[in-house]
Amino acid sequence: MTNEQLCQEALQAMKKAYAPYSGYKVGAALLLADGKVYTGCNIENSSFTPTICAERTAFFKAVSERKEESLPEFVRIAVCGGEGGKITGAFPPCGVCRQVMSEFCTDSFEILMITSADPVQYETCLLPDLLPFRFSPDYLENKG
Repeated sequence: MTNEQLCQEALQAMKKAYAPYSGYKVGAALLLADGKVYTGCNIENSSFTPTICAERTAFFKAVSERKEESLPEFVRIAVCGGEGGKITGAFPPCGVCRQVMSEFCTDSFEILMITSADPVQYETCLLPDLLPFRFSPDYLENKG
């Protein structure tokens, strides 16, 4: 799957967002090494704490719907968002989503932040660029 196709999946997922409080709709499309894609959107709640981001929705779907006991290999994620679903620039993952990514992804995991829908344009970075001092499973293993 090309980066542009993955971005299109994220743009479609954004349309399903439930964001009546913030008005910011977010979509994500997560690519696995086997070529499968899991999408997610943000889903808000009036008490805000139970709100879940699009990125975490995609990751949790991929983990909860897997067929094997082992975790899938995550390759990249495309993320888009904006007020009323209008993209006006890069919409980076929040800190909680970055930490979830660090739980499941290697340093080579790519984040595509969509900056334009028509035509599709995006900025790319690696997970360590967004979260340089990650608290990851490797970190815990090396502390023992």
